[in-house]
Formats: sequence, structure tokens, C-alpha cells
Amino acid sequence: MDKKKAGIFFLFDQDSKLIKIFFIYYYLTFSSELISSFNFESSATGRCARNERMFKHQRRRRSRKESGGIMAEPESQKVIKLVPEFLLKKRKAYQAIKATQAKLALLEKRKVARGKPVNFKRLEDFLKDGHRKHRDETRIRRAEHRPPPPLPPAGNKLAFAVRIREIKGVSPKVRKVVQMMRLRKIFSGAFVKINKASVAMMKVVEPYVAWGFPNLKSVRELILKRGQTRVGRRRVPLTDNALIEQHMGKHGIICLEDLIHEIFSVGRSFQPANNFLLPFRLSVPRHAARDKAGLLKDLGAPGFRGADINAIVRLLN
Repeated sequence: MDKKKAGIFFLFDQDSKLIKIFFIYYYLTFSSELISSFNFESSATGRCARNERMFKHQRRRRSRKESGGIMAEPESQKVIKLVPEFLLKKRKAYQAIKATQAKLALLEKRKVARGKPVNFKRLEDFLKDGHRKHRDETRIRRAEHRPPPPLPPAGNKLAFAVRIREIKGVSPKVRKVVQMMRLRKIFSGAFVKINKASVAMMKVVEPYVAWGFPNLKSVRELILKRGQTRVGRRRVPLTDNALIEQHMGKHGIICLEDLIHEIFSVGRSFQPANNFLLPFRLSVPRHAARDKAGLLKDLGAPGFRGADINAIVRLLN
């Protein structure tokens, strides 16, 4: 190539900051291969511009598709496997059972959280509760002006009290004494040490509680069959001497026989031993549900029963 007939100029592109070299030649003929070899930068620039336009077009199309301008192409339909009819029926029945169980569990949870539902109370029930409360208050007020009841013989130091009547609508004083004796539920029993205060308490709850003097056989059967204590928040039956020794060893009670002897003899550790025992939950005969009058006749009237309390213990134990 003739150098005199060619000139080289360097031009700067301010936009892309690239140096472009232009060969200006005059009166020269170049072959096509030489021209293509020197035109590589212009072809790359065109390719970049074309790619940029394509990218803008794809981005614009994607934005229109997301905005709802262009409907999405329908996906290929999936092949749905056929399920036998008996399996569908079985699945439907199972789902119905699970839904019923979930509903019952939710109702039970609400019942436990909020307590029992409020029952409708008739006007006659309010009148009956009011009369019972008035009778209790009148009876207690009259008993305060009477001489105190005589104490039982010195040989009888232990009493067993069992609640055989409902206490709905009673006087607050009666309810408080019942709670102090730990007879919160009907047909529950507890041992009581005989003294002046306990006899006065028995007089307050006399229309609802039967009490008397249990023998050694009744005390043994109650503790062996119904004896329970509380460990944490659980009721635990007294079937292990290690448990008794762990809680009552400091009072000299290490086994079940020691506990029975301490309760019956009303020794020095009677109060801790009695507190160690939970109130006895006595059972009701099966015929009580259909023959309530017969059950009350078998139990007899509430109040002081003396040695007849052993018959009640055998009936309810």
C-alpha cells in the first residue's frame, strides 16, 4: 500500500469514549477480505445495538404480560388420573368423620376454657334457693342463742363426715364451712378431729352432712381403697410406701400401716397426716340413677349418726 496516498486520523467519540480509527485512503483498492478485517469494530457496534433493541423489546413485552395486556400462553394440559368411585366415597366419609371430630374437639376446648355453658334457671329454682338460704340463716341464728352441744365421750376422738345432700342456694356460712371441711363434692368424705370447734362446725352443716365415729375396719378400708394424695397437680393413689416415707417420713410415718394407725388414734401428727390424704371420693350404687329415693332411704337422714356411719361407709365404699 502506498503510504503517500493514505492518511490516518484519530477521532474521539464523546458518547462511548472509544477511539475509532478511520483509515482514509484515496485511489486505493482493497480486497474484500482486507475491508472486512478492518470493519470488525463497526460490526460489533451494530451487534450491540441490535441486542439492546431486542432486550428492550423483551422487557416491554414482559411488563405488558404482567399487567394483563398479553394473555399468557396456555400451559399444556396435565393428564388427570382417574380415581375409583369406592375410593372417593371412602375418602369423603373419612373427611366427614375428621370434620366432626375437629368440631367436637373445638367445642370441648371452648367448654374447658370458658367453663360449663350457662343453663337456664327457672323462677321456681330461685325461690327454692331463697327459701333454703333463709332457713339456713334462721337456723344458724337460733343456734347461736342455744347452749353449745355436748362433746362426745372422751374415747371417741375421730369422726368421719360425708356429704349426702346438694348445697345449691345455701347460706354463705354453710358453704364456707363445707369448704373448710373439704367436702366440695357430693358423696365426698373426710376425717375430722373431735373438739369443740369441729362439733360446732358439724352443727352448721348438719342438714347436708352425715357424720359419726368410724371403727378401725372402716378407716383401714377407706385408706386402702380410696386413699389418694397430691403430687404436683396429679392425684396419686397410696400404693407405694416409698411415696409415704418421702412426704411423711419427718413425722415418723414411713408406711401405710403407720398412716392408718396415726389417723385412727388421732396422734400428734394427725393434722399433717390428714392433710396428706385428699378427700375420699366415694362411689354411688348403680341403682342410684334410677332410684334416687331408694338411695336416700338407704343412706338415711343427715346429721349425727354415731356408729351407723360405718354402714354408710360400707355402702359408698
